[in-house]
Amino acid sequence: MTLTQWFIFILIIQVIHGLGTWKLYIKAGRQAWEAFAPIYNGVILMKIINRPWWWVILLFLPIVNLIMLIIVWVETARSFGKNQMVDTFLAVASLGFYNYYLNYVADVKYIENRDLNPKSSSGEWTSSILFAIVAATIVHTYFMQPFTIPSSSLEKSLLVGDFLFVSKFHYGARVPMTTVAAPMVHDTIPGLKKKSYLFDDDYSKRKSSLINKLQLPYLRIPGFEKIERNDIVVFNQPADTLLDMNNFNPDRNYYKPIDKKTNLVKRCVGVPGDSLEVRDGFVYINGKQNVLPDRAHLQFSYFVQPKTNRFSSEFLKQRYDITDNFGIINNQNTYYFSAISDEALANFKNHPNVESITPNKQEKGVRDSNIFPHDPNYNWNVDFFGPLYIPEKGKTIDISLDVLPLYKRVITEYERNDLQVKGNQIFINGEATSTYTFKQDYYWMMGDNRHNSVDARAWGFVPFDHVVGKPVFIWMSWDGLKNPRWKRFFTTVGGSGKATSFFIPFLVVLFGWIGFNKLRKRRKANS
Repeated sequence: MTLTQWFIFILIIQVIHGLGTWKLYIKAGRQAWEAFAPIYNGVILMKIINRPWWWVILLFLPIVNLIMLIIVWVETARSFGKNQMVDTFLAVASLGFYNYYLNYVADVKYIENRDLNPKSSSGEWTSSILFAIVAATIVHTYFMQPFTIPSSSLEKSLLVGDFLFVSKFHYGARVPMTTVAAPMVHDTIPGLKKKSYLFDDDYSKRKSSLINKLQLPYLRIPGFEKIERNDIVVFNQPADTLLDMNNFNPDRNYYKPIDKKTNLVKRCVGVPGDSLEVRDGFVYINGKQNVLPDRAHLQFSYFVQPKTNRFSSEFLKQRYDITDNFGIINNQNTYYFSAISDEALANFKNHPNVESITPNKQEKGVRDSNIFPHDPNYNWNVDFFGPLYIPEKGKTIDISLDVLPLYKRVITEYERNDLQVKGNQIFINGEATSTYTFKQDYYWMMGDNRHNSVDARAWGFVPFDHVVGKPVFIWMSWDGLKNPRWKRFFTTVGGSGKATSFFIPFLVVLFGWIGFNKLRKRRKANS
C-alpha cells in the first residue's frame, strides 16, 4: 500500500477503536470523543491503563506493534476488573474485539489505582518475556543485528563461521516493509521450516494479492554515512526467488518482500556513478584498478600439475597453513586450488611435489550464460566483464535496444515501471522514450574470492532499498563446530593493519562488573 492508503487504513482502525471503547473512556472519567482522536486516543488510553505515554510510539513500530497490541488489549481488560485467565484469552483470541463486549454488554467499573504487578509467577514471567522480545526487536530492527557468515566469498576478511554484529544505523535503519511477521526471524522459522511472515509468495499473484497489500512502502531513517567503495555491506539478494534460504533449486519463482529476501554479505566495489570493468579478474573503476584495503586478499582458482603423474592421497590430505588454510582438490586426476591468494601462492609455488601452477581463468570475449545481463549480445564472464555504468539517483542515461538488457531489471523490477518494446521503440509507462532517469542509487557487490562467489556478476545491481547494514564487529568465530578461532573473537571488521582482539579486555570488564555488583550487594546487606 502507498502512504496515503496506509493513512486511510489507520484512520479506519481509529474509528474501530473508538466504537469499541468510547463508553470505557467515559467510565474512566474521560470524554467520549477522546476515544476517536488519532494518536491522542492512544495517549489517553495509556493514562487509563496506567502505562507510560511512549507506549504509543511502540504501537506504530512494525512487528513490535503486534506484541504491543496484545499487551494493550489485556491491560485494558484488567483496568476494568477483568483479571481472570479466561479474560486474557478472550482479549487475545478476539484480536481486541473483547473490548466491544466490555463496552456494550458487561457491567464493568474502572479501577483507577489497580496493582500493576502480575498476580502470579507465570504472569511475571510472561510480562518479562514479552518486554524482552519488544526490546530485542527494536535493537535488532533499528540498531544492531547478529549475522553469520555462510560462505567463503570474502575469505580472509570474513571467514565461514564468523558471527557478526551488523550496524543498521551507519547507512540508516530501514523500516520493516513486512508488517505481519515473527520478531527477530528472517524468511523461515528455525526448526519448523515455515515462512516467518504473512505474504502470498505466488509469483503470478504478487501484485494482486490482498495480503501483499499490507506491505509498507520503503522508508529509511537517515544514516550518518554513505556506502563507500570497498565497504563490506550486508544486503538482501535482489534476484532472490527461492522458497527459503536452504532451497537452491526451486520448482518455480517465489516472490518475496524486499526485507525477506536472502541476506548476503559482499564487498561494494562500485558506487553510484562509477564505470566498472573486470579485466583478468581484477576490478577497474573509471579506468583505474581498484585498490582493496590491506586486510582484504583477492583469491582465484588455479590448476596444479604434479611432478609425477599424480599426487598421493597423503599429500592431498595435507593442509598448508602458510597464508591460507587450503588444500589441493582432485577431480578425476585434475588437481586444482578452488581458491588461493597471491600471498599463499607465492609461498607454495616452489613446493618440491609441484611441477607448475596455472591460473584457471576464462578468456576475454567468451560468453558465460550465467553472467549478467544474460543476453547473447554481451560476451562477458567472471574474469572479463563490462564496462558498465552503475546507476546514480537523478542521473539520466540514453536508453536503446542495445543498452536495455543492462537496465531492464532496474526499470521494471526495482523502480516499478511498465516497459514495452515495439519494433525499435522503447515505451516506459506508455510513452515512447530514448532516455531514462534513475530513481535511486545502485551498487556493485562482489566477493574477494573471485571464482567462488555468486555476486553482482550473476544478478547485477543492488538497489539502495535492499541494503541492510554495515558489519562492524566479529563477536565470535568457529572453524567447524569444535574449533574456536580465539584471535577473531571481539575483533573489528573494518580498519587497517592486523585485527586486534578485544576478547580479554571484555572478559576483564565483565567479571569486574559482576564482582563489583556482588560486593555492593554484600555491603548493602551488612549496612
